Amino acid sequence: MTDAPAHREGACDPLPIAQALIRCRSVTPADDGALGVVQRVLEGLGFTCWRLPFNEVDNLFARRGQGSPHLCYAGHTDVVPPGDEAAWRFPPFAATVHEGVLYGRGACDMKGGIAAFLAGLSDFIAAHPGHPGSISLLITGDEEGPSVDGTRRVLEWMAAHGHIPDMCVVGEPTSQVALGDTIKIGRRGSMTAHVTVRGRQGHSAYPQKADNPVHRLVAALAELTAKPLDAGSDWFEPSTLQVTGLRVDNTAANVIPAEARAFLNIRFNDHHRSEALSAWLSEVLSRHAPDHALDIRVSGESFLTQPGPFVEALTRAVRRATNQAARLDTGGGTSDARFITAHCPVAELGAVGSTMHQRDECVPVEELRALARLYRGVIAECLA
Repeated sequence: MTDAPAHREGACDPLPIAQALIRCRSVTPADDGALGVVQRVLEGLGFTCWRLPFNEVDNLFARRGQGSPHLCYAGHTDVVPPGDEAAWRFPPFAATVHEGVLYGRGACDMKGGIAAFLAGLSDFIAAHPGHPGSISLLITGDEEGPSVDGTRRVLEWMAAHGHIPDMCVVGEPTSQVALGDTIKIGRRGSMTAHVTVRGRQGHSAYPQKADNPVHRLVAALAELTAKPLDAGSDWFEPSTLQVTGLRVDNTAANVIPAEARAFLNIRFNDHHRSEALSAWLSEVLSRHAPDHALDIRVSGESFLTQPGPFVEALTRAVRRATNQAARLDTGGGTSDARFITAHCPVAELGAVGSTMHQRDECVPVEELRALARLYRGVIAECLA
């Protein structure tokens, strides 16, 4: 089915680019030709492209022009698994258009966004072939996976080769209800903790001869969750600690177990750093359970891009393209912006994210085209 609404004459249409990308079964870490689709478009626009494979992950960096201002667009062509494909309304990798809506895995998150940027970029270059500064794209195949061999590794390569931008737009689907209603200027940090408390096994009728690790763990968890971590900050909601799992491998009701485990997740704002939170967890656990093991993994620190010329340029572009004032926000989970913030100001602006990671993921075709116009405006504002 290809009953998409007609596109205006003279503009680059993001729809066929999005369809070509969706038809690549690029479930993390597979690429299946998705980066090639992007590369062919960019080479046709005069970009120099570098393919940057690290272990199982393929990545792409491309740049046009030299010097400042240097705007980078960051995104990912990898997608999450579709689940039960038979349960989809249309096959998840067929890129079907039905009643003006494009269906497929990645339509929203974020192959549609990449296609819209490429279309807006094409229109901008056609109107401004001698544009000032430079434009680059950092496209990874590892955002939905471990995020080890993707954006972080490409940024290392960019720093070593003199390609760090002055500002970066990440094309995640940040809009909530209407296109452009939200710009993310920061994200909370995220860390997980696996706790193992060791005790001494024994008969439940003789607790004095045992050391119950469950009691010690429960006491520690009670203290960790007794009060809020903070009340929020100027740009962030309050930090949270959630107990996400408990495990005691014991099938006998009359046996005190030798070991108990818990799993925690902390989402933290700019009042905290992971090092301080890790020390706090360790101190509390040491008091309640001296014999414990604590395994902490940090997905990213909290970060904030303070409103200034870059964020103002994005809000102007949104206002001109959509006639609305974008809300500056820091909610949600993590994104690859957590790596980029160490190098330059970064903000996230993209499509409406209502169907990302869902069955029947989709995006209205006219929203894709409106996003292309918005991105063209972003480029113009940032390179002015």
